[in-house]
Amino acid sequence: MNTFAKDFDALSAGERFVTRGRTIGEADITGFATLSGDTHPQHTDAEWAAGSRFGERIAHGLLVLSYAAGLMPFDPERIVALRRVDDAVFKQPVKIGDTIHVEGEVVSKTEIDAAHGLVSTRWRVLNQHGKLVARASVDLVWRRDTMPLVEEPRADTQPVLI
Repeated sequence: MNTFAKDFDALSAGERFVTRGRTIGEADITGFATLSGDTHPQHTDAEWAAGSRFGERIAHGLLVLSYAAGLMPFDPERIVALRRVDDAVFKQPVKIGDTIHVEGEVVSKTEIDAAHGLVSTRWRVLNQHGKLVARASVDLVWRRDTMPLVEEPRADTQPVLI
């Protein structure tokens, strides 16, 4: 079962998850620069970036972190909100054409109230070569089952007589 579809009380510290991948294209970087206003030449100017430490344009760190969040298979019936992103560290550049995915784990969980819990997770964002490009600790507000779900009969079905 998808970790992010489980009830809060069914989660265990140490539970691991892996996401699908996403390839970063030039349009992603250009679009993020426009959306965020971060038009630093490291991301937007091929000639300038060619002379930089990285030798080419690279994705914004916050773009990589945003895509990592987008790769998470959050069940909207369970995950209420991201509460905190902490200790984000960008380890390697993500270049145009790189494919990233997230490997992570549940670190801990804390009851908030009868209906919600707080789940602390650790994310490792890796490229197609398995190299760590970013990491972060992310806390999620998680909906709890407060009572068993009772399925209501559908109005469009007829009872089966045996």
